Amino acid sequence: MSYTLLKGEFVIRYPDLPRQGPEPDGDTIKFRPDTPALVEGLRRPSGTPPQINARGISTRLEAIDALETHFGDTHQELAGANAARDELLRLLGFTNVIFFPEMPNKIKSADQDTIRGHVLSNGIDGNGRLIAFAYAGEHPGTDGSAVFLDEETVDRSVNAHLLKTGLAFPAFYATLPASLRVHLAGTSRAARADQAGIWPRSTGHPEATAKIADLAALQQLVIWPKLFRRLVPYLASGRPTLDGFDAWLREDPVNRDDQLFLLERGEYGNMHDIVRATGHEIQLTAWPEDFIISPDPAPPGAPIRPRPAAIGAVLIIAALPDPAGTDRGHERVTLLNTTAATVDLTHWAILDAAGGRHRLTGTLGGGDVLQVTLGGAVQLGNQGDTLILTDGSGVLIDQVAYKLDEVVSGRTIGFGR
Repeated sequence: MSYTLLKGEFVIRYPDLPRQGPEPDGDTIKFRPDTPALVEGLRRPSGTPPQINARGISTRLEAIDALETHFGDTHQELAGANAARDELLRLLGFTNVIFFPEMPNKIKSADQDTIRGHVLSNGIDGNGRLIAFAYAGEHPGTDGSAVFLDEETVDRSVNAHLLKTGLAFPAFYATLPASLRVHLAGTSRAARADQAGIWPRSTGHPEATAKIADLAALQQLVIWPKLFRRLVPYLASGRPTLDGFDAWLREDPVNRDDQLFLLERGEYGNMHDIVRATGHEIQLTAWPEDFIISPDPAPPGAPIRPRPAAIGAVLIIAALPDPAGTDRGHERVTLLNTTAATVDLTHWAILDAAGGRHRLTGTLGGGDVLQVTLGGAVQLGNQGDTLILTDGSGVLIDQVAYKLDEVVSGRTIGFGR
């Protein structure tokens, strides 16, 4: 499956506001993309737009769930939670990271406040976070280009490393391609078999029942983080045992009782179908790699794709079909963004009457002009031609034509509006 390449930098500290800076953990880190408009163009399965600003966007690592260093006023076993966080920062290249003693999730100092890297993303989650595979360093591809994500590329990600070393649990959502899910499931099973990382201390799974007397006891355990996040509000409400946990989950099928696809059964179910709880004991009845989590459903009417550009938002204002000298590789088309907003040109295309297609990338700022030099796929006819501009969904945005008598060697044809 193709993922969108986003170049930028990982951010762990704001030099001007260190006490209000990011709080990286074992599966989440701030990322500041070089081209923010590319983030706006990603799919939104839950209908939530990206929560991005000038400082970046919170990025959730795809396919993994690390122990919580902080969840409201609670946390999970800190030895495992901090180990995953520290390894994530190390893998991205951060060194000498020191946290405030009184604010253990805020970074007091580090050799680097930001560091270059890239992510491969296919969408935005229900909290407005970027869902991605994270990598240190630069990628040779063009920012915003489509990258086919195969097993070898996945294995180079920070995500896969944390899973392989047993520092994170698997958490596979329906947006993850099946081939990658199967591959990463094998990675997780191998880590568990090797008793790597947190697995020797893990409990509340098909082979070990977790004993939870109260909220304080829960915070000392190594259990699947999504189950932990459900247990925290349940126990915080003052319920003395887990006898009512099943009914409590079922009361809210969106925010508590997540829809799952149970792989062994080959059918849909919910969180309550894979949890057994009674008294002060609880356990999953299936390993986390054996079910697929459905993203939160989008509210009625909420778009799961960004709003497409309107017809005429970008115009073809000029073309050079017969440049002086050699035509091939020197023909040009000029585009104008007529709006005040930046337009993401990812997957847009210029087509000619013969069906040739020149793909566009990057962005076009509000009111800006872009001169596109055409490659061999589109060859402007010297006897006249039609040019079509389409957006990423194939919708026609603009169309112009010129005739033989308008073509003069070296002369640019302007399309008056």
